[in-house]
Amino acid sequence: MALRCVYTDIDGTLVGAGASLFRDGEGEFTLLAARALEACHRAGVEVVLKSGRRKAQVMEDARLIGQSAYIYEVGSGVVIDGEERLLCGEFEPRDGRTPHELITATGAPALLERSFDIEPHAPWHVDRFVSHLYRGATDVGEANALLEREGHAALRLIDNGAAAEGGHTYHLIPATASKAAAVDLHMRARGLSPEECIAVGDSLEDLGVAPIVGRFFVVANGPAEATGPNVTHTESGYGDGFYEAVVQSLVQ
Repeated sequence: MALRCVYTDIDGTLVGAGASLFRDGEGEFTLLAARALEACHRAGVEVVLKSGRRKAQVMEDARLIGQSAYIYEVGSGVVIDGEERLLCGEFEPRDGRTPHELITATGAPALLERSFDIEPHAPWHVDRFVSHLYRGATDVGEANALLEREGHAALRLIDNGAAAEGGHTYHLIPATASKAAAVDLHMRARGLSPEECIAVGDSLEDLGVAPIVGRFFVVANGPAEATGPNVTHTESGYGDGFYEAVVQSLVQ
């Protein structure tokens, strides 16, 4: 079945050093990611960005590559042709407060900051609509067990991959939100079958999309432990790995 949609993470996947589309992981110039986007355009394949970035950032990135659908804040929100859907569960905006403010009011962010080796991922932690963004090094299993014990089961901490400054990036989000749930929503809206879709990423949170698409690609800089029946590790990292995933999928 012909490829119709590619879901891709941005940081650590589509872009390289300095968050540039035209740099690889070492900062060398490369056109491979752009060529993969061109190949998708020529083949009529939609490219949907799925990222932990804020809505304004992902919206602009999607505009720059000529796409009208995107997923932001780790699946907390999905925009398709200008229509937005939130996947925030009990943290949907209310009483003039954003999901981010409602999460703050639970005390869960302060609990995590006291209990684990994480800190706000400055400056990207500001002006967020849903998620609380951290960097550091912690066990998300332990963090989520603590959240549940303390009455915060409606929230979860996720590991969204390596941070350029060292350690990993973490997002505290509603338990109802995920990149997988957002991808599933987009697939249903577009009438796509799993066999018509691939996904590319560099984190275990990205790997959650694997069960609902035909094939999932982990770029070489992603976690070696990311495995599954439809999971392939690319030989190259970052945008060059994205290029590998697209080319392999288009020629099948």
